[in-house]
Amino acid sequence: MALYELRTYTLYVGKMAEVVKLYQEEGYPALVKGGHAKRLLGYFQSDVGTINQLVHLWKFADDAERRRHWQGLFADAAFMAFAAKVRANMMTQEVKLLHAAPWGTHP
Repeated sequence: MALYELRTYTLYVGKMAEVVKLYQEEGYPALVKGGHAKRLLGYFQSDVGTINQLVHLWKFADDAERRRHWQGLFADAAFMAFAAKVRANMMTQEVKLLHAAPWGTHP
């Protein structure tokens, strides 16, 4: 059964442009270069409701694969250099683990 991980980062007001630039120039390239983007379904920015949020959705075969993924990513020097820069812009982080409902379509 697939496991989805929804990560939501709430940024300090006025920091979205800086975070987007860091992700474009360092974060996402490090994910791709390190082979860590395979399970990424997408990154999103909030537009209405609770704003100043960066959201990303991941899909894993199971929790063991999920844990291996994050362990590998956190051991990647290029990604961790990016993470050190971007963290100062983040107010909160929320992580939700989701299972697909037994009806409808799923990514």
